[in-house]
Amino acid sequence: VANVSKHASTIEHLSYSFDIDGISRACLQELARHRIASYTVKSSRYTLQELKDEVQLNYKEDVLHLIDTVVSKYCVLTENHLVNAKIARQLVNLRSVIIDGVPNDIAKYCMPEAYKTSLVMTINARSLQNFLELRSSKHALWEIQYLAKAMYDAIPEEHKFLYESIYLN
Repeated sequence: VANVSKHASTIEHLSYSFDIDGISRACLQELARHRIASYTVKSSRYTLQELKDEVQLNYKEDVLHLIDTVVSKYCVLTENHLVNAKIARQLVNLRSVIIDGVPNDIAKYCMPEAYKTSLVMTINARSLQNFLELRSSKHALWEIQYLAKAMYDAIPEEHKFLYESIYLN
């Protein structure tokens, strides 16, 4: 009814909750720009404790091995090897700050934007239409394009008609 009669305000009463795991803080920052949504994000205090408990990280060892084994567990990696190597260095430095006893609330200022986070997002259908239209665009950050696709794919089949005309596959 909403798309046919142009009364989009009626679909504001339909909402979805998404359990989002493993996006970067950079992607979270893009996601949070959509203000008509609610977010519950995993505390960095807990994620930094996990990093503190990680076996010793040594940047001087084989960087590719470090990226494949440890860095990929904590950070979203790109297709650019130079950037991934710099993310690895940031992660080693962050762990060093934590090991040196800096409280997590201060140490998080050293977190790379690539650091993974988890959240639950609740958004109404009208705002989701806007989100999918903007974030499925080829001009959007690559990671949020993947997230938009995953969110679209998670929508129940009987609701897809609300989004088909605006989702840019």
